[in-house]
Amino acid sequence: MENEQENIIMSTEDFTSKNWNDKKWLWERIVNINETEKMNPPKFDRVPDMADLSNLNEPSVIHNLKLRYYSNMIYSYSGLFLVSINPYRNLPIYNDEIIKSYKNMKRADMPPHIYAISDLAYRNLLQNKENQSILITGESGAGKTENTKKVIQYLAEIAGGKIVVNENTKEISSKKLRRLSNATKTKQFIGTLEEQIIQANPILEAFGNAQTVKNNNSSRFGKFIRIEFLPSGYIGGAKIEKYLFEKSRVTYQTDKERNYHIFYQLLKGASQEIRDVLLLSNSLDDYEYVKHSKKSIEGVDDAEEFELLKESMLIMGINEEQQLNFYKIIAVVLHLGNIKLTSDRNDQALLADTVAIEKVCHLLEISVDDFTRGLLKPKIKAGRDWVTQSKDVSQVQYSIGAFARAMYDRMFKYLITCINKILDKSNMNSAFIGVLDIAGFEIFEKNSFEQLCINYTNEKLQQFFNHHMFIMEQEEYLREGIEWKFIDFGLDLQPTIDIIEKTSPIGIFSCLDEECVMPKATDVTFINKLNSLWKGKSDKYEIPRFNNGFILNHYAGKVEYDTSGWLDKNKDPLNEEITRMVANSPNTFVANLFPDYADSNGPSSNNEPQKFSSRIKKGLFRTFAQIHKDQLIDLMDKLNSTEPHFVRCILPNTEKKPLKFNNLLVLNQLKCNGVLEGIRICRAGFPNKITFSDFRARYEILASKEIPKGFMDGKKAAQIILETINLDQSRYRIGNSKVYFRAGVV
Repeated sequence: MENEQENIIMSTEDFTSKNWNDKKWLWERIVNINETEKMNPPKFDRVPDMADLSNLNEPSVIHNLKLRYYSNMIYSYSGLFLVSINPYRNLPIYNDEIIKSYKNMKRADMPPHIYAISDLAYRNLLQNKENQSILITGESGAGKTENTKKVIQYLAEIAGGKIVVNENTKEISSKKLRRLSNATKTKQFIGTLEEQIIQANPILEAFGNAQTVKNNNSSRFGKFIRIEFLPSGYIGGAKIEKYLFEKSRVTYQTDKERNYHIFYQLLKGASQEIRDVLLLSNSLDDYEYVKHSKKSIEGVDDAEEFELLKESMLIMGINEEQQLNFYKIIAVVLHLGNIKLTSDRNDQALLADTVAIEKVCHLLEISVDDFTRGLLKPKIKAGRDWVTQSKDVSQVQYSIGAFARAMYDRMFKYLITCINKILDKSNMNSAFIGVLDIAGFEIFEKNSFEQLCINYTNEKLQQFFNHHMFIMEQEEYLREGIEWKFIDFGLDLQPTIDIIEKTSPIGIFSCLDEECVMPKATDVTFINKLNSLWKGKSDKYEIPRFNNGFILNHYAGKVEYDTSGWLDKNKDPLNEEITRMVANSPNTFVANLFPDYADSNGPSSNNEPQKFSSRIKKGLFRTFAQIHKDQLIDLMDKLNSTEPHFVRCILPNTEKKPLKFNNLLVLNQLKCNGVLEGIRICRAGFPNKITFSDFRARYEILASKEIPKGFMDGKKAAQIILETINLDQSRYRIGNSKVYFRAGVV
């Protein structure tokens, strides 16, 4: 048998340049029969749950997913979790009628769908009295944000309460109120809580999403949307938590990507009246922070999107006057990018003209002269005295960029705070379902600090999945006294995580933070120090032959990181003098963006800046790496307090085209995400579990004659019920406190 061979016909998409030297004309090759896998009988084609395949192997899983994908079945079960493949087109599988069809239905009775996962989480919340989470993960462009919206849509529909009547909605029927277009007609109607939760998404997308190489609507921040429920089961409120916002995009994008959607929507969609107030033209080419980016997205009308944004904000309860405050910050950022600089004979920076800076100061309501002086010649502390320090062009340009990024970041944070004040109507101790949508794993031609932070987050989430799915599940079997042989799937990601976050030995973040406080540190000293710490110490860390950087072996593949500019990105220091001016602006909206820089007694009479170095001593100054690590600890604590449900979003191709399925690309994602291992443990294990008391309460009616009234040990009652219904013993196990079932039994 070892030498037995046969001809295998293959399609061209199965060839790789590595194996075939790009000879795409080959349609046949000879392989050893031991390299082949068993096919499933035709009756298993398009099977909804891949755990049901008679022959479980990589080719059969890919074959099944591909058949389902071409049949518009983009959702499939993979044991305990859902796999979603981006169709790159609209499918008629999301509407109120379909939502109702999934309500209170068993998983096995309906086709796989994001609605089914949403309903399961909702039912578990009510039945088990345990907080739930839905983790929607996958590479950038795989469909995470769209699935997040579908979860919220489902929960809002099945758990929505009655219309809340207030002064603005007395005369409007619920049906009419729910029509988005009415917001524009009325100018001040505020939607129901459920409508507001739904409309939070387009607002967040406008300010926090952007076009990237891989995704036309990429979330450039992570969000944990906490939907809170009353004891009655109705939605009682919601809260949105922001993680890892990509500030650098505000001031720089490649020519194949865009800045945040709101910049294009405002410039293309704002009325002449609004543009006059903001001192803006309607041309993207007039503004440095967007002129070099991609100008449009195929199939998207930015002007129309701006109208929808305004409607969503009205439904949210953000009126037109309040909206204008947010638009002013966008305009300030655009004008900051247009400040032109030149040098004098001593290489000190000067303004080439005052047009842009006058517009900035007009909108911020601060003095042009003071702002100009603070920008070009800020005062710094030298011993006990304040001295004026002249800056060169590059230093001033960096100050402008840092200020623009901070303005946008704080404005976005404030917007989320406003949304939360409107949505968070319930007690913080309310039961909740948390939906996580976070930037997916990224590998670009050039990977920088932003990619490391994103990939570190995904590494932690994948480790959470692996631990929950493969370690905790098996440990519980052993604790419960179920006969079980422990399976090591070899999916521990801790070595890579340690390289990033460890403090002893020093990891990447700690090393970066150390260099950020060294007087003469540079990006070069940082990478040299990092290489000396980790070279040869771990097979997860490599040094590239060229470039200043390092290579990390992540769960999704090796990524080469370029460390140019990392010290600045980690600190992103603000010019404190101009920031203090803004913090003391008479415009309260502007001033409230920088409360930590405001003078307690107002601007000092002698124009001397306050001693903001005390902010660092008090621990108020923190690096981006420190903030991100702390945020991630908080997120993982929240997830660990819930019963998680996993949705794995898959990219079918890299061209963003419908009905195109790249076998190798999909297979690589399945391997990285632990999908195949998840199927195996689901088939071997007992993933569905119920406590004895809950099991008896639900199913005692099936054995009412056999179970006497009065006290009976819970375990004994469970045994009697199972024996009475004559359930095959191979399909369940009775533990010390719970009954465990094979997938699909209950």
